[in-house]
Amino acid sequence: MGGSQVSLYLDPQIRDWVLFPITLVMILVGILRHYVVLLLQSPPKKMPRPAIREQRALLRSQILRETSTNSPVPPEYYKSISQELSKAFEAGTYLKDGPPKGDTPSRPPNPLTDPNAMDGMMSGMKTQAVMMVPQMVLMGWINFFFQGFVLIKLPFPLTLGFKSMLQRGIETPDMDVRWVSSLSWYFLNFFGLNGLYRLILGNDNSADGSRDMMMSPYSGPAQTPAQPQDYNKLFKAERDNLELAEALYNWNGKDVELRILRRYGKLST
Repeated sequence: MGGSQVSLYLDPQIRDWVLFPITLVMILVGILRHYVVLLLQSPPKKMPRPAIREQRALLRSQILRETSTNSPVPPEYYKSISQELSKAFEAGTYLKDGPPKGDTPSRPPNPLTDPNAMDGMMSGMKTQAVMMVPQMVLMGWINFFFQGFVLIKLPFPLTLGFKSMLQRGIETPDMDVRWVSSLSWYFLNFFGLNGLYRLILGNDNSADGSRDMMMSPYSGPAQTPAQPQDYNKLFKAERDNLELAEALYNWNGKDVELRILRRYGKLST
């Protein structure tokens, strides 16, 4: 050949029976996967009233003490609310499981025995299976039926560093780097169809193929599930914070009538 570059001519049937089917199947599988994930997601369960009261009591105390330095609540009402919350936190009145019995130290709840936590873990496993299994089936389908096919030539020049990425499954060192094999076309679609999915299904879709790589156990460090909060310890710490906030209390309505008169020039300084 004398170093001259060899020109390849593709049969149009490769375009009609390999290129288009692979692209169309991957689009349809992504859309189907999105709706399957939506079907598998269970509706959020209602939180029990004691658990809501437990969270709201802590939130109420936080709001009270965060406004202590410039509080709109008069002193007698502020101190009454603060002291009542401190007593309730000390006695464990707002705990969903009731006050701790005796001198037994409280232990944080075990996430493995929490039905809500178990449901969340099972939902995550089902979603991951729906995300991973179709990609494995598609890769096996392309390897079995279309292995060794050259599908398309990219219209722009590339360096030799892209050869291993664009020509997977074809060991021809003399081929132009712009030619794309069937397996490489699968990976290009795997990462390149996300914009189309966002256009069809919206931004919060479950068809994003790159999430499979992120959810893979080999793609990064394992994430430990969040530990449940021990509200007994939180209440005791909040009680100390309330005492500190009460010492820094300042009512913003103090001498308000004098400040108004001075502002509008009715009272000389």
